[in-house]
Amino acid sequence: MQNTQHQNLVGFIWNIANKLRGPYRPPQYRRVMLPLIVLRRFDLVLAENKQKVLNEKKRLEDKGITGAALQKSLSRVAAKDRKQELFNTSGFTFEKLLGDAPNIAGNLIAYIQGFSPRARDIFDKFEFEAEIAKLDEANRLFLIIKEFCSPDIDLSPQRLSNLQMGYLFEELVRKFNEQANEEAGDHFTPREVIRLMVQLLFVGEEDIYAKQIYRSVYDPTAGTGGMLSESEKFICGDGVHTGLNPEANIELFGQEYNPESYAICCSDLLIKDEPINNLIYGDTLGIKDAKNKTNGFVAHDGHQDKKFHYMLSNPPFGVEWKPEEDFVREEYKEQGFSGRFGAGLPRINDGALLFLQHMISKMHNPPKLGGDGSKIAIVFNGSPLFTGDAGSGESNIRRWIIERDMLDAVVGLPDQMFYNTGIYTYVWIVTNKKPAHRQGKVQLIDGTRHFIKMNPSLGNKRNELSDDHIKELVRLYAEYEHDAESEVLVDGKAERRICSKIFDNRGFGFLKMTVERPLRLNFQVSAERIARLDAQSAFKNLASSKKRKDDAAYRAEIEEGRKMQAAIKVALDRMDGETLYRNRRAFEDVLNTGMKKAKIKLEAPIRKAILAALSERDPKADICFDAKGDPEPDPEIRDTELVPLPSDISLPLPLGYDSETGHDNLLALVQAHCEEYLKTEVLPHVPDAWIDHSKTKVGYEIPLTRHFYVYQPPRPLDVIAGEISQLEKDVMTMLSEVL
Repeated sequence: MQNTQHQNLVGFIWNIANKLRGPYRPPQYRRVMLPLIVLRRFDLVLAENKQKVLNEKKRLEDKGITGAALQKSLSRVAAKDRKQELFNTSGFTFEKLLGDAPNIAGNLIAYIQGFSPRARDIFDKFEFEAEIAKLDEANRLFLIIKEFCSPDIDLSPQRLSNLQMGYLFEELVRKFNEQANEEAGDHFTPREVIRLMVQLLFVGEEDIYAKQIYRSVYDPTAGTGGMLSESEKFICGDGVHTGLNPEANIELFGQEYNPESYAICCSDLLIKDEPINNLIYGDTLGIKDAKNKTNGFVAHDGHQDKKFHYMLSNPPFGVEWKPEEDFVREEYKEQGFSGRFGAGLPRINDGALLFLQHMISKMHNPPKLGGDGSKIAIVFNGSPLFTGDAGSGESNIRRWIIERDMLDAVVGLPDQMFYNTGIYTYVWIVTNKKPAHRQGKVQLIDGTRHFIKMNPSLGNKRNELSDDHIKELVRLYAEYEHDAESEVLVDGKAERRICSKIFDNRGFGFLKMTVERPLRLNFQVSAERIARLDAQSAFKNLASSKKRKDDAAYRAEIEEGRKMQAAIKVALDRMDGETLYRNRRAFEDVLNTGMKKAKIKLEAPIRKAILAALSERDPKADICFDAKGDPEPDPEIRDTELVPLPSDISLPLPLGYDSETGHDNLLALVQAHCEEYLKTEVLPHVPDAWIDHSKTKVGYEIPLTRHFYVYQPPRPLDVIAGEISQLEKDVMTMLSEVL
């Protein structure tokens, strides 16, 4: 199909959609238009053999043939060249619907109910019956059906092949999604971002060129199927552009939990006469004790035990996984690395990294283990790069991926690329079959300045990747050079900037070590400090009781506690209130003597409360020691240092993902390294510091922005002063005009 014809059809259909204004707002047009486009295409595909299907149905049913056998037979009669089952037994067509205007709503529903099961399921997922009622009530149904019968909108197979119709449908889906993409987190992926992901995915994939090669493509968050269809198009071609290998056998798999998106994806595949059995309607992560669904909802991974060669995904950004929490935590606890989430769980408010772990679990064995290996392209926001402290779920997931040499590259994209968010996004390339020259390393690519401005913008989408930008980013990835440059626009001017850097895997890891400093306290039995006792919980609890069932005992215990409080305060009042003690043991001797004179025996919690109330931090005081004679750390001046991993350390580290198993083995490798860091970087500033090695943790982050930061020196002061002076003159001039 010529591009002009394609755009004309899109324009005609868009004009029809505008006739919905009133009962529908523009973001709601897709609720009507997408199912009607599918319905009209099916109507025209089946028109030629419509009567033959009805005759065959009667003949077979008279013979007692029903069920699957009947459906297969009718499908063969309905469209001989089709591979996927599609037929309609209602007797209606669009033209016949127009012939009975008063009953058009009921007849249209009967028409839809006459489709083959999978086609009928598509319209159920669209919830189209509700829209039919709304259209009929608004007196729009007859008008819209009539418009679809116009010769200007010929969607017949004689005019459009299955492939051409599929691409027309994809274009319309894109346009309607641009209008309707309003829900936070559910970011419709711009088509140029998908093209970039697909092209990155197939760089270096020599096997894809083999004759009759079989390859599977999977998207666990399939949405409307853009990533799957774009992958297939890139490999097999689209009738206009030749793909990598038109003879390749590509099988598409996916799962989607949104019913409308699932219906759109199924429609696209069925329009192109491709299998839809591999597309699952359900929650990929899983929902425990899900309520029974009558619409085929699968409350778990719908492709269990399956492996895939290529995987792509745009999981929801910053969306909590509370509905899936029970299922995911149970799998994590009971299955560990035998399940999908052995490396750890991210925070509840962002489940993006759960989808990446899920995809990694779907990888074929790597070539070194006799398998084909797999490759993943997934788009994230910035959170998975660095969110989470050392030892947290997010950090451990990054650690697991990087230490096992699966992270191949991260490509930073411009901001304002998505339709309902202006945030920066990043494409991760993850694989278990790195070529030799990429092993042990990660490539970072700065594509944040590779864009052109859109005119007009679409919501938050103001920037887009041109074909040249995609080509340039793919070139940087393919050529794999450290400090490779690219021409970008900086403040509207062309400039050469470094846009590719390559790092060793260990360069993303660090040790978070806890630096302690000794507790130094002075003590004084002044009236002000004695008054602080009332705020100490152990001291307050003296005048409390748990004997609530016995009122007399309850009151007696409280009274006894109050007497003890008073006695302690009296004993303290009798002590020397002027002397300032800078040695805790010396003061404890004085305190013990005072309490002994008052015949008061202090329990440990009360003693601790008294010492806390009477003390203040004092850098000139002596160090406080514990019972073992070791310096006691001061939690208020405790600090942490992030120390790069030793340059010669081997990965993976001998530390479990609970951050405890194997900790001693880790310390054996890094303790001397940490002590050297303390000696050179810390002790010159705080000579009394030491490391609590028991608290040392391992963290991983990917600071892409920091690695590509270019320092811009501030402007000279005289230039700034001149601008301020000029602004003052301008203000005075404007004021004089007003006055």
